[in-house]
Amino acid sequence: MSLADQTHDHVFLGADHDRNARRTFWVILLTAAMMVAEIAAGAAFGSLALLADGFHMATHAGALAIAAGAYLYARRHAHDPRYSFGTGKVGELAGFASAVILGGVALLIAYECVLRLLQPAPIRFDEAIAVAVLGLVVNIVSVFLLHDSSGHQHHDHHAHDEHDHDHEADHHHHDHGRDSNLRAAYLHVLADALTSVLAIVGLVAGRSFGWLWMDPLVGLVGAAVIARWSWMLIRQSSATLLDTVPDQAMAKKVRTNIESAGDTVTDLHFWRLGPGHAGLIVSVLTPTAHDADWYKQRLAGLAGLSHVTVEVMRR
Repeated sequence: MSLADQTHDHVFLGADHDRNARRTFWVILLTAAMMVAEIAAGAAFGSLALLADGFHMATHAGALAIAAGAYLYARRHAHDPRYSFGTGKVGELAGFASAVILGGVALLIAYECVLRLLQPAPIRFDEAIAVAVLGLVVNIVSVFLLHDSSGHQHHDHHAHDEHDHDHEADHHHHDHGRDSNLRAAYLHVLADALTSVLAIVGLVAGRSFGWLWMDPLVGLVGAAVIARWSWMLIRQSSATLLDTVPDQAMAKKVRTNIESAGDTVTDLHFWRLGPGHAGLIVSVLTPTAHDADWYKQRLAGLAGLSHVTVEVMRR
């Protein structure tokens, strides 16, 4: 299908949108079940650590619910004419919100760890380790459910292959297919898995050597890693929400392809519409009689351009 045929198609959802939605729902069920188990076990065994981790998982379940809701909303309103460029960015908005929640979780974990360092509390190690191991198993299953899609999106079937397959172009096109909503869900379950591993390490060390300080110390390490993930996702999703140029190399290729025929690009807007989709508005000053479709054909070899508008001005 040519670019000209797609000009009025405003459905800019990722190629794996529905599959990612189903996987996210499964992870929500697993996370919610583990959350209930930890809170119940914490109350039964009198373990504040398990109660805290249970409520910590509740925040992740809430963030995952945001991701699932975004998938549903984007699909349901994909053809709604109120959205000038479709609902492809709903996932970016959800990803940004989840990233902020993830940052809040990191601060909460750090706060609790500092309190435990200042005021050590007795821990029922055997029960806590058993539940932490169970939580790790659930988190590992969730990570595998989301992993292959979170950073390895399939190319959209509307995209054209580039003739120049250099490393930089491949990297940027891969980034065009990024699903920030799924990436946020993935980082939430990965954060849970990390905190479970660190909790097990701290608890085993505490039981074996009597190091009560080890549990909160490894918790601080985990909080720092989670905070870094949060900041990375905030930067990525906010860049899309603010319509920053997603690929400077691609923008340069657009300009080169048009100006190689002796024309001049007087204005160029290039932004991300959704996973695997980019929009382009370009104004061309030319002495020729070429129309907009002619310039669209010159751009047809560039991958990921799903909505192209060309304004032609005569010299």
